Amino acid sequence: MGYDEELKHCRNNSPESSNLRRVVNLISSLISLSLSIRVFAGKWQLIRHKLEELYSGLVGADDDDDPSLSCVLPAILSTAEECSDLARRCTDLTYSGKLLMQSDLEVVFAKLHCHVKKLSEMYTKGVLTHSYALVVSKPALGASKEDMRFFVRDLLTRMKVGDVGMKKQALINLHEVASEDDKYVKVIVEVGDVVHVLVEFLGSSEAEIQQESAKIVSLIAGFDSYKGVLVGAGVVAPLVKLLDSASETGKVAAALCLQSLTENSDNAWSVSAHGGVTALLKICSGVESRGELVCPACGVLRNLVGVEEIKRFMVDEGAVSMFIRLMRSRDEAIQVSSIEFLESISSGDESLVKQIVVRDGGVGVLLRILDPKWPCSCKTREVVMRAIENLFFSWSSCVTLLMSYGFVDQLMYYIRNGEASVQELALKVSFRLCGASEDAKKALGDAGFMAELVKFLNAKSFEVREMAAEALSEMVMVPKNRKRFVQDDQNIGLLLQLLDPEEGNSGNNKFLISVLMSLTSCNSGRKKIVSSEYAKNIERLATESQVSSADAKRLVRKLSTNRFRNMLSGIWHHHHHHHSHS
Repeated sequence: MGYDEELKHCRNNSPESSNLRRVVNLISSLISLSLSIRVFAGKWQLIRHKLEELYSGLVGADDDDDPSLSCVLPAILSTAEECSDLARRCTDLTYSGKLLMQSDLEVVFAKLHCHVKKLSEMYTKGVLTHSYALVVSKPALGASKEDMRFFVRDLLTRMKVGDVGMKKQALINLHEVASEDDKYVKVIVEVGDVVHVLVEFLGSSEAEIQQESAKIVSLIAGFDSYKGVLVGAGVVAPLVKLLDSASETGKVAAALCLQSLTENSDNAWSVSAHGGVTALLKICSGVESRGELVCPACGVLRNLVGVEEIKRFMVDEGAVSMFIRLMRSRDEAIQVSSIEFLESISSGDESLVKQIVVRDGGVGVLLRILDPKWPCSCKTREVVMRAIENLFFSWSSCVTLLMSYGFVDQLMYYIRNGEASVQELALKVSFRLCGASEDAKKALGDAGFMAELVKFLNAKSFEVREMAAEALSEMVMVPKNRKRFVQDDQNIGLLLQLLDPEEGNSGNNKFLISVLMSLTSCNSGRKKIVSSEYAKNIERLATESQVSSADAKRLVRKLSTNRFRNMLSGIWHHHHHHHSHS
């Protein structure tokens, strides 16, 4: 009976019950099984390729009940069962003789070849149409590792043998399961060729295939333990290529992936060696580049800055000026990324980088973002404040420049009106600025910093109280500040009150005594200390066995110079007398 007659004969009989899914499942598991067979490797590889072609033909078929298909299924099923039997015997090594097994494998291969040929003729004649309606259903949540592997292998087969539509659908399904359940990421890495196929797809001429693969690779790269697998599979070169050539979506996925991979500094050289630095700088210099792309690109560059030679290359390529331009962006995320990049590239003693930042107007740009009238989030303001401190405080000429731009007034604004996190940071930054130079102390004094510090001496947080006391002890080293501080009658009383040993504030006592010590160097300061109703706290501290008692004794000696001795002994004598009665 010729092929066409066989078909007619088949059509007249009722179609077989749905065998298609059963056949497809059997072939899929055979493909998996064949990967683990250690004998007759060459023969099994040929068989596997035929099984993959057959699988693709069947999975692509239009419909279970297509009579023309049910006509060929029984023969395919019986060959598959035969093949399954041989696979089992090759796995268990229970076959009787090598030559016999070899000829059995050749027979099965020939039969598979015929089935593939027959199917493709049916497609060519239009008897069968492609529709890929048959989808291997996704295992339910909590499915066994075996089911998950089966599903991933099925998708892998589609990725290998399907047309563009089938490949894309398989990638979408793979991304979906991997993003829903981390366990799939492990399966993807463990199952045969998946990673290699994904890496190969990154170089595909089809943009959608590139993009979908990049998304999955990016997901895998998020796991520390698999970064090495990806790099070992050669992922870096195609990712760098995508940065140059892909669509916006493809570029974003590639940049995100490289950002994950370069968190491990060992991979920095690989990115650089494939021309990654140049590609990334090009992205950041693009006028119309959007935040979704610039931020991860910036992130990769920040990860690479740690390698001295790569950092030098970036500086030579004009990266610093480029990122100062980017800091002017209207997109807040881009602003933050570029500021953080500049901080990274200038960390350590990078005077060259800092010079470029100053030369290109970086100080003005940063201070414009800090301007309370500038619309931006607290987080961005915090980033800017930290950057200014890290970039400029170690250089006295930069500190002077900052002050000429009105930086001190901005800090005072945030200390007085900022939200809690910004306020505390402004306080910390002012405290560091205070230690930067004599001029800084004077400018802070003129701006009313000391009055604010006095308020913070009562703060809830111990760290803040101590910082305020220490800052105050630095501020009053400047004569002009000392005078100003003593003029406000309440200040000294408050300091002496805080010295109270029962306040349990002993960590601050050291700094508070240091402030008082400075104040004794002007007459009005000494007078006010001695005549305060809280002066006895100094003596009480001096007699305590606390750490600060030595400092307190020194202060007592300083206050006890001739002119004040009588006044003091009067107070303190009276104080003792009072105690002896009680």
